[in-house]
Amino acid sequence: QKPSDRLHGAYVIFFLLGIGSLLPWNFFITAKHYWMYKLQNCSDQAGPAGQAASDLRDFFESYISIASTVPSVLCLVGNFLIINKVPASVRILSSLFITLVVFLVITMLVKVDTSTWTTHFFALTIGCVVVVSSASTVFTSSIFGLSSCFPMKNLQALISENAAGGTISAVASVIDLAAAADVTDNAPAYFLTADLFIVICIMVYLLLPRLEYSRCVPQPAPGIPRARGWEEPGGTTNTSFLAKSTGVPPLRPILQKTALLGFSLFYVFFISIIIFPSLSSNIESVSKSSGTPWSTKYFAPLTSFLLYNFADWCGRQITVWIQVPGPKSKLLPALVLLRTVFLPLFILSNYQPRAHIRTVVFNQDVYPVVFTALLGLSNGYLGTLVMVYGPKIVPKELAEAAGVVMTFYLMLGLAVGSACS
Repeated sequence: QKPSDRLHGAYVIFFLLGIGSLLPWNFFITAKHYWMYKLQNCSDQAGPAGQAASDLRDFFESYISIASTVPSVLCLVGNFLIINKVPASVRILSSLFITLVVFLVITMLVKVDTSTWTTHFFALTIGCVVVVSSASTVFTSSIFGLSSCFPMKNLQALISENAAGGTISAVASVIDLAAAADVTDNAPAYFLTADLFIVICIMVYLLLPRLEYSRCVPQPAPGIPRARGWEEPGGTTNTSFLAKSTGVPPLRPILQKTALLGFSLFYVFFISIIIFPSLSSNIESVSKSSGTPWSTKYFAPLTSFLLYNFADWCGRQITVWIQVPGPKSKLLPALVLLRTVFLPLFILSNYQPRAHIRTVVFNQDVYPVVFTALLGLSNGYLGTLVMVYGPKIVPKELAEAAGVVMTFYLMLGLAVGSACS
């Protein structure tokens, strides 16, 4: 008799790992005021050099997006090649420890005066983003592949809570902004929150193989010892995949099965990363000249970062109850392509600075709020549907590899989108 998930232990573990998988990147991008403070001396120089340095601040989100997504695509390729050669536990734990070390360095730099070497600080920050994103990609794709071997509710817990990490970081950023007179006063506590959660992820992952439920998942999960005598439905143990698990998984059948879903996933995140955060976070309140805290201090943190992440999280949660359209429906890619309309909507809002299109069509604060909510909601719902469908439409023995391939489509969309942003 197969054991039940006592106290929903495995579900809670994947819930926490889902939050932790994108938490580091979200803590980077939501600390917008901190990075602007650290880079404020970039524009002190006069002339072309000063203008070039000022660009480091104006397009900081785009630089972070590129530095986080482009190396991640390469790491995904490497992770696919070693998926059956390096144990999942080694890949997951090593990536978490690397992320923890880099975030500790970022935390220590908060109180360091970088005003005399701002450009070098920018380069160091981008380097940290590259390392953290690479490690986070290995962790995310590995843990996604692992969850693909579990029942769908665990996979949904992992994917849906990706956005919860963004919501947590956005809330922490707003609290940090409201509580501190100086930007750097509470910044150490802000980044230490991320450090603490990474430690929690390490602890709960070490607990996962010890659960009896984990040893009785419907198919062999990497890094999880199988329960003795457990058999697949039909009376036979699934040993075919175990016998072949030393080489590179076959790529062609996975690509053939997931081609349309892969394109849909690519395009969902391609549109999202063009707009968020580089475009949406630079939309200013039309009443900024009034000088109120809402229009000057809290508008971007609340209407861009917090609202988008919360809407994204809601969209992912909806997939627990509603899974329409299906994996082979033509309506699914149609809805994905329809999201292209968000580009002109955000461009014609009050984005600043404006260099080419001078006209602001949507000149009330309610417009970007509605657009951001719809962008996040559709990203969460459609992206999660596609991610969940991918590993489930291939043979069981290819589920983990299919999970990595779907993550590759996602990261490719982020990489191309961030370059276009």
